[in-house]
Amino acid sequence: MEETTTLGRAIEQLEQAAAAVRLAFQDERAAEAAEAIAAGAHAATGVDPFVFRFAIFVLAIFVGYYVVWSVTPALHTPLMAVTNAISSVIIVGALLAVGISASGAAMGFGFVAVILASVNIFGGFLVTQRMLAMYKKKEK
Repeated sequence: MEETTTLGRAIEQLEQAAAAVRLAFQDERAAEAAEAIAAGAHAATGVDPFVFRFAIFVLAIFVGYYVVWSVTPALHTPLMAVTNAISSVIIVGALLAVGISASGAAMGFGFVAVILASVNIFGGFLVTQRMLAMYKKKEK
């Protein structure tokens, strides 16, 4: 009996979250605010907002490269497990994008995100399983 009430509450909460996401997509004020911030940054510095975003992207590439290559081998398996958890969060967002999309482009990008994150999760679990097998004692 408790399982059905817990499941019912979880479904209600999921429906409420989906309704909130629908409202967020329909809220044009957020998009207007983002455009105003980008225009303000452009007016203050004279630099195109695309250049700012591209610079952040390039910096993220360098930071990611140095962070990943500085991980010791002993921490690689736990890091892979965390990466799989992050990919599962991406799956949830992609499923929401596919399920409540207002346009065909959003549905298409959401579908591609679901496929790529699924491949990432599956491959991550295979790599993690293989690395954990390396630590097991072999039977003679």
